[in-house]
This record gives sequence, C-alpha cells and structure tokens, in this order.
Amino acid sequence: MLDTPEAVVEALRENNERPHGLQRTVTAEELVEAAEPLDEPGVLVTALLELMRSYEFTGEHRKSPVVFARVLKLWDTAPDSFSQWEAHQVFWRFKWVTTSLLQVPDVPLAAIRGWIDQMRTRYASADHGMQPVAAMGYHVAHHTGEGLADAYDLWATRPRTELSDCEACEIRHFAEHRVAAGDDAGALETWQPVLGGSMGCTEEPQMSQARALLPLLRTGRADEARSHHLTGYRQVRGNTGMQDEVGLHLEFCGLSRNEGRGLEILAENRPLFEATGAPLARLGFLTGAEVLLARLTEDGHADTAVAGPPGRNWTAGELLSHVRSEADRLTNAFDTRNATTAVGDRRRARLAQRPLLPEPLPLGLRTSHTRLSAAQATPDGAPVTAASAGSEVPQDFVALVREARRLTAAGHPGEHRLWSRVEERLTDGSAAHDDVLGPEDLLQAEIADQRAYRLATTDRNAESSGELQRAAELYEGLGMPWHALSARSRSLAWLSTTDEAERDAIRAGLDETLAEAARLMAQATTEGEDAEGRAERELEYLTVLYSATFGAYQDAVRELPEAAGSAADRFEERAATLRAEAERLSVPHHVANALQFAADLAARRGDTARAEDGLLATLAAVDASGRPWRGSRPRALLAQLMLGKDEPARAVELLHQALADAARYDDTDFAVAPTYALLGHAASHLGDVTGAVRHLSEAAARFDQDGDHDEATDVRIQLADVLARSGRQADAVAVLESVLAGESAAAGDARALAQARLSLARGLRDLGEYLPAAEEFLRLADIVAAWEDDGEVLTLVAAEAATALAMADRWDAAATAYGRAVTAHADAPNPSLIIHMMCEFARLTMLAREADGLDPALDHLTQADAVCAAVPKDAEDFAPWYGRGTVHYRRARVLAEAERFEQALAEAEAAIAAHEEGAEHGEVPRAEAVRIAALIEGNGLARFQEAIARLTAAAARCRQAGLQEAAHILDALRQDYLKR
Repeated sequence: MLDTPEAVVEALRENNERPHGLQRTVTAEELVEAAEPLDEPGVLVTALLELMRSYEFTGEHRKSPVVFARVLKLWDTAPDSFSQWEAHQVFWRFKWVTTSLLQVPDVPLAAIRGWIDQMRTRYASADHGMQPVAAMGYHVAHHTGEGLADAYDLWATRPRTELSDCEACEIRHFAEHRVAAGDDAGALETWQPVLGGSMGCTEEPQMSQARALLPLLRTGRADEARSHHLTGYRQVRGNTGMQDEVGLHLEFCGLSRNEGRGLEILAENRPLFEATGAPLARLGFLTGAEVLLARLTEDGHADTAVAGPPGRNWTAGELLSHVRSEADRLTNAFDTRNATTAVGDRRRARLAQRPLLPEPLPLGLRTSHTRLSAAQATPDGAPVTAASAGSEVPQDFVALVREARRLTAAGHPGEHRLWSRVEERLTDGSAAHDDVLGPEDLLQAEIADQRAYRLATTDRNAESSGELQRAAELYEGLGMPWHALSARSRSLAWLSTTDEAERDAIRAGLDETLAEAARLMAQATTEGEDAEGRAERELEYLTVLYSATFGAYQDAVRELPEAAGSAADRFEERAATLRAEAERLSVPHHVANALQFAADLAARRGDTARAEDGLLATLAAVDASGRPWRGSRPRALLAQLMLGKDEPARAVELLHQALADAARYDDTDFAVAPTYALLGHAASHLGDVTGAVRHLSEAAARFDQDGDHDEATDVRIQLADVLARSGRQADAVAVLESVLAGESAAAGDARALAQARLSLARGLRDLGEYLPAAEEFLRLADIVAAWEDDGEVLTLVAAEAATALAMADRWDAAATAYGRAVTAHADAPNPSLIIHMMCEFARLTMLAREADGLDPALDHLTQADAVCAAVPKDAEDFAPWYGRGTVHYRRARVLAEAERFEQALAEAEAAIAAHEEGAEHGEVPRAEAVRIAALIEGNGLARFQEAIARLTAAAARCRQAGLQEAAHILDALRQDYLKR
C-alpha cells in the first residue's frame, strides 16, 4: 500500500536499485501518482525527479520536459521541499530538457531557444556560471548547422562550473566537433582520457566508443576499433536510451565488412524499431541500419532474411525500403523544423560512405552468418587479384587453357583456380574444345586430374582415386605412358585406409608403378627428344617416386610412436631414392619434398633437432628450385618447432612469410586458419597482445568460413584467455558470449564449452556484473553435475556460484549454492576453494549486515576452520599453513570491522605465524597479515610505536626476499604513522 509518505519513499528507494528499463519507468510513473494526493511536496519532488531520470535513461525524451515543468513549478512555489541534492538537480536538469527538446521535431526552435533563455535567467539569478548555458547554445547550433563556429567559441572558451557536463561527456562533445571538422586524429587525441579508461560516467565510455569506431578505422587503428566495438556494444545493446549508439555499431559492421555481425545486432535490438520516444536518436539508429542493409543489398544479398520490426518476416531489401522511408520522414521533419539541411546532410554523408577495409575486420566473435563477402587477402590487407597471384585469367578459352597448362608445368598453385574456370566454362556452355589445344581427351584427362586434386583436399579420397584412374586411362589412350603412370601412382598414394589388407594392396600397386617407371626410364632414349620433352619425362618419373614416398610416409605415420620398424625402413628407403634421383636430375623441388617428409616424421617422433635441420635444408632446396610458393608449409612446420624451443620471434617471422607467400601465389589449399592460430599463439608468447588478438581473431573467422566450428571455438577460448590476461576482461567476455550464444552452445565439445562458460562467469564477476556471473555459474553447475568422473569441478563451480550470488545480494540463492558446494566438497574435496568461499561469505556478510553480520561471519569462519582441520596430512595440492593463515587473516579483519581490536590483533598474529610455516612461499601473505596487524595496532588501538616497529622489520624482510612492492606498501604505512 502506497498511502503514506514513508511507504512511497521506501518504494522509491527500492525502484532506484532496479536497472533502467520498462519496469523501473512504469513503477516511477505509479509512484508519482501515489505521491500526488499525499500533500507532501518533498515526496512528490523526489518522485518526479526519479521519473524524469527514468525517462532520460530509457529514451523517452518526449515526456521528460513535461515532468520537469512540474518540478520547476514546485521549485517556484515550495522551494523548501527540495533537499540540497534536489536543488542542485533543478539546475542540472535544465540541460536535459534542452537536449530532449532537440530530439523532438514537433518542438519549434523558438521554443527551444526560449527555454535556453529561461535557463540563462535562472542561472544568473542563482549566481551560477554561464558555461552550461553556452553548451546548450552550441548543441542547438551543431544540430541546425547555424552559427556553429561562434557557438563553439562561446562554449569552449568559458571556464567549467559545478553545473557543467561531467568531463567525460564534455570530452565527447569536443571530440565530435573535431570529427565533424574532418580531424579524426585530433578527435582521437581529445578522446584519449575517455577511451583510455581514465575518465568516465554512467554514459561513458560507451557513448564515445560508438562514436570513435569510424575515426579509428579511418586512421588505421583497427585493433582499437575492434576492442571498442566488443566492449562498447555490450553496454548499449537493447537499451532504448542508446538507440543512436546501437546505430553507430551497425554502421561500423557495414563499413568494416562484418555484415553478419551487423545482422545479429539487428536481431538483438529488434524492439528498438518500436522505440519512438527520442526521434533524433531513432533517426541515428535507422541510419546505421540503413548503412548496413545498403551494403547487403549492393553485394547481392537483398533476399537474405533479417530481423526487423516485430510482426512479420523481412528480407534485407524489404527492410531497407522500410527503414529508408521512415528515416526520410524523420529527416524531413527535422530539416523543416530547423529551416536548414544540416540533419539531412549528416545522414546523406553517412549513407555515402564506402567500406573502409578491403576485407572483413576479424572481430573474434562467432556469428550465425558466415562472412557475406569473403575475398581472400594478403596479410597486409590487399585483396588477392589475378596479378598478385601470379597469373591473369584470360577471357579467351584457348588462352585460358594454355595459361593453366603453363602454371601446371611450373607447379604453380594458381593452376587450380584456372583449371576450375576451364571446367566451369565447358560445363556452362560458354566455351568448347578447340582442336588447337590438342586432342579433346587430353583436356578431359587434365580436368580429371585437377578434379581428383580438389576431391583429395576435402578428404574424398576414393572419389579422387577414381578420377585419377580415369585420367590414367585417357593418357594411355593418347600414348602418354609417363602421364598415365604418374596418375596411377597418385591414385594409389592418395587412398587412405586403415585396413591392413587394403594397405598391402596399395603398397604392392606402388611397387608395380616403381618397377614400371624403372623399366620406362631404362628404355628411354634421348634420340629425337627435345629438352622440354626430357624435362617432362623426368618430372613424371619423379612424381612416381614421390607417390611411393608419400605412401611409405603414411605407413610410417601409422606406426608411430615407434621410431623403427618395417614401415619406417620402407620410408627411409623411398625418401632416399626420391632425394638421390631428384639431385641427379637437378630438380630441387623434389629434393625439398623428400627432405620435408623426413623432417615431418622426425618432428612427429620428437627428434626436433633432426626435424629442424631437415626443414632448413628443405627451405634451401625450395630457394634453389625457383618455386618460392613451395616454402609456406615447411616454414609453418619450422615455426612450430621454434615455438617448442621457446623462440617465438623466429616463429612469428616464419609464419608471416608463410602466409604472405600463400596469398601472393594464390595457394588456396594452404592451411591459413591453423597458421593464423599458431601466429596468434606465437605473438602471445612475445607479449604482443595486439598481434595475438588480431591473429587469433582472424584464425577463428577463417575456421568458421571453412566450416571447422569446433576449431573456431577452441581458438576463441584462447583469444578470450589472451584478452583476460592482458586486462581486457570486457573484450574477453564479449568473445565468450558469442561462443556460448545460440546453437554453438549445444553443438560443440562439451568440455571446451564448459571451460568457456567458466571463463565467462569469472569475467562477468570481475566486471562487477555479479548476477549474470552467478547465472552462468549456476548453468555450469547443472552441466557438470552429470560428470561422474570429475566431481571436483562441481565443487569449484558451486562454490564460485555461491560467492557470486552473495556479491549480487541474492542471499537466499547464495545459501542454497553454498550448501551445494559443501555437499559436493564432501564427495569430491577441494579444501582450498571451500575455505576461500567461506572466508568470502564472512567478508560479504559483514558488508551486507554491518553490525548484525558479526556472528554469521564468524560462523562461516568456524566452518572454514573445520574444513581445514579435516584435511588429511598427506593430502596433495593443499598447504595446511596457507589454509589456517587465510582463515586467521579473514577473522582478524572481521573482528576489526566490529571494533573488537584486541581479538582482531590476536588473529592477525596467528595469521602471521601460520604463514611463517610456508617459508618463501608464505612471504607475500605474511606481509599482508603484518599490514593488517599494524593497522589494528595503529588505527584501532593507537599503539603507533608498536606498529612502526612491526612495519620496519617486515619491510626489511620483504626487501631481503625480493618483494619490493610489498616493502613499498609497508613503508608507506610506516611513514604515515611516523607523522602521527
């Protein structure tokens, strides 16, 4: 019942603790209605100010000025009803009203300027400075485009006052002014305190993060743009008071070529289409959506299903038309009201923008949409063209086939793209065989050969073998025995089977091809054979040897981890033959093949020294071959060895070159995604967080593009770990949320996803989002409860869930989770964790209940003592001294908060003694226990000399142990006491 002032005030207090949203706003409206008949102006003032705040933070700018008019009337008629804070708010919220009126095109400019005049009069009469008034004049000038320079000077040159916007918000406005002037670099410099985290407020940094995204991209600071998108979007999603900012994130997705991410943002913010309380912010949202949707339709995705206003299904093209119509209407309304074209000009400028990057900026996020435009690019961002790949794509069919044959003869990886084009043109009827190309069966054999290669790269080995057999038959019919033999040898070598009888048949077949090759070589005559023909024969001969070596290599791999045996001997013989013959015939790239096989097998056996030497020799042979595109794979393998040797800098260099060559030479079969993952790993070892994030993000996107979603999940978990360890917890949380969103949370590896959920829960907790953290811990607890072989995980998760619930002030649920953790501990002990939980409950209980919390807090610590005492003496992974010291330390602090200083000091002394038992491992917690003991002695008991002596000895001990930071902390407290 809200029939007394006290009841309304209590309800106002409870409502103030709710997050801004519909429920809080509706309740605020009800509380104003309840306060009106009470004849208590002070209660009504409080209720009206709360309602105005709710409107302001949920984007109901049409309603906010009406409420303030009522507040102002009470200010004029009953000023004594306002507290000191409320009196300050009267003047502060004049600014809110001005910006709210600008949001609504129905309000004439004359009315807005009249409002600013009233603000100036009231500020002057109250002896307040005029800078906030000048700021409102600037906002009107910026909105209309009239008198902007003068308005800016009038505002920017005045000193700040206590009623000026907070510094973070003011910095945003200064930075936006520079962006509008075309000075992106200057704007980002101005923004640095906010974007860098040293300055903020309830609206910052998320508002600035959204506005800085494009300036960051335009100035080449894409890594920072990625980070601000990840962290900033989490703060604005679904918030009707942040429509403009959501629109800016949509625009960023369109211009960074992350259209799939943009579609997910649209889906998450579908209710914003119906939020009409702030028309100008709505226009910003619609314009951002229009940028995104225009990119989709221009790229041929107009029929893609997208999320639009509720009530019907939408395609990108349909939604674009709807959004454009509504945005046009709003733009015209504002420009008509303002009698200028400023709002329309800004919208048109946004819509005229083109993508700022040549390929998608990897964000590290999983989206349900694969890249809608996924052009291959080199590591420096330049898209791969036919020229950069080393070949043109002729339009003339004869020229196309000849160029494909040239690349095949050179062993250039670009051949595959050209042969695919040849097959496409024959299939779609845009070309036909020409006799100038030789027999048609030759072309069909070549196409079958290429089709076999493509099938093999997708592990369709049986089909691939069939195509090669067909090619061999065609070559036989053409009188090309070497080509036929080469095709047959590959048809055997590329077969993959674990059936030993089938393997025996493959080995026998390869032996037959070797014998046939030896026979043909013995019969070969150079009479009438030109150099080109001889080179072709020798290459096909070496290809047969290569196939036999590859088959033997596969058998040797299956024999691992054995380092010797029949398969190993067979491989050594085959590899030696291939190398010797390649050297005899002066074909370095086949020398490289033999060396690489041997090096790879050595690496698999753990013989890293031999593997490294072999790979270095491989790269030397590649250099001598004139075929630089063959170096990418051995470089990637060598990089793995370098990481194992803890030489990440060398690994990074090798991986960069491998990726650059793969892109430069159009090697579309190179394992780009795993290489980027390895590069990210190497960069993290070097401490290059920016590089690690960039490369791991790229790896995840490419794994998704290849359909390897489990690999993508693993990489994203690594990415989140790198981000969290570097202090970018909000970025890590955004990545983990994407990993666990939607279908991916049910389709991936259960253990990996559980680890991701644990990391997400901890990340949310570290960000102070305690209730969402607790919800994730509870979900995880339900998942791991079914893991019969890993009960300790349930203990861990239940304990962390309990603590998070207590931090979220959900004490009943926390008590349930606490009991679950204790029960789990009985079945699968984890004493360190349970003791930590109990100590945390003691701390949090004191915070929540203050004086009434002492006894419950001490009860938790008594339970912790019992847990510690129950641990067997021979228990692994538990240091009794640390457990006892932790409990004594927390009890000391609890008692000190209750002002029971003598008892607290005794507990601190006990903590110091317990940590003494840990020798060098106990020095850090011992120093902290000494600090608490000194604080109790000095601040609690006024025994400053004893505290100084304690601190002096402890600081010296820390310096001797090399703990300089701990010594500094103790010295600082000692200096403070010396001044007493």
